[in-house]
Amino acid sequence: MVAKRIRFVHMGFGPMGAMVCKLACEKNGLELVAALEMVNLGKDVGEVVNLGKKLGVLLSNDVNATLAKKPDILVNTTMSSLARVKDQLIPFIKAGVNVVSTCEELSYPWETAPKIATELDTLAKRHKVTVLGTGVNPGFTMDTFPIVMTGVSQKVEHIEVARIQDGGSRRLPFQKKIGAGCTPAEFADLKKKGTVRHVGLRQSADMIAAAIGWKIDEYSETIDPIIAKTSVSSGFITVRVGQVAGVEQIAIARMKSKEIIKMVFQAYLGAPESYDAVRLTGVPSMEVVIKGGTPGDIATASMAVNAIPRVVNAPPGLITMKDLPPVHVYSGNYGALVS
Repeated sequence: MVAKRIRFVHMGFGPMGAMVCKLACEKNGLELVAALEMVNLGKDVGEVVNLGKKLGVLLSNDVNATLAKKPDILVNTTMSSLARVKDQLIPFIKAGVNVVSTCEELSYPWETAPKIATELDTLAKRHKVTVLGTGVNPGFTMDTFPIVMTGVSQKVEHIEVARIQDGGSRRLPFQKKIGAGCTPAEFADLKKKGTVRHVGLRQSADMIAAAIGWKIDEYSETIDPIIAKTSVSSGFITVRVGQVAGVEQIAIARMKSKEIIKMVFQAYLGAPESYDAVRLTGVPSMEVVIKGGTPGDIATASMAVNAIPRVVNAPPGLITMKDLPPVHVYSGNYGALVS
């Protein structure tokens, strides 16, 4: 018996999207049948993602022609805004195509965008497909990971999650997103525009709360610059003393006036140590630290690709990472994971 090949379409070829697509193309059992983008039209995907060979699949902006290929799943890696990504997903959902997306706001939209969440869920169920938003964060380090840790708890009273990263090891768009190289005044302006921040803390908090059965009554989030005390360079950006090296975001969720979730996100050039940490207060109280942290770009690509068989197998609807069996890497044919 020949194992099924999962036919996928890839949409979005920025640095992160190219990494996701390249990894998917390297997996046995996944077959790229079309690629959607607005630039570099007509180029071979193999060249665009540096695969080392041509694939015979060219970048296109023709959605109808793409749907005619009868894909099993769309891999969407375009942007963080769910309001904008929604319109990219709907034609595929209506055509009976499953979706996995790295859109952060899609990871748990039930509280922050309930109308869009309901719309996508209703459409997905009507057309018998599954829609998932995932990645490393949100998608793993600050939500799925702590949720899984609570499985050995008798009770949990408080969860604190910290993700500290040396932003110098990340891609250029990420370094720009955390404000590296800005003056404090420029950072303040970007903060007002909402363009310098990590997207997803609220979604992670909502996912954790939903999994445990908590109801968040109050949520607050602060965003502040981390100022460089010494000059540091990433290879892309040089940050001088007094300039912004990155960002610190702290999110607090309360239930009945009591803090139940705290999230600390720091990403800046020159961080002395990268790590992820989860601290559970309860019975038992526990702390787990991932030394060196979870590599953001590699982990995002891996989670999106490794989730593909799970999404194809999942019940119809808009789901989140808390609804899936554990996503894992597989060394065989990914098509063999599809029932």
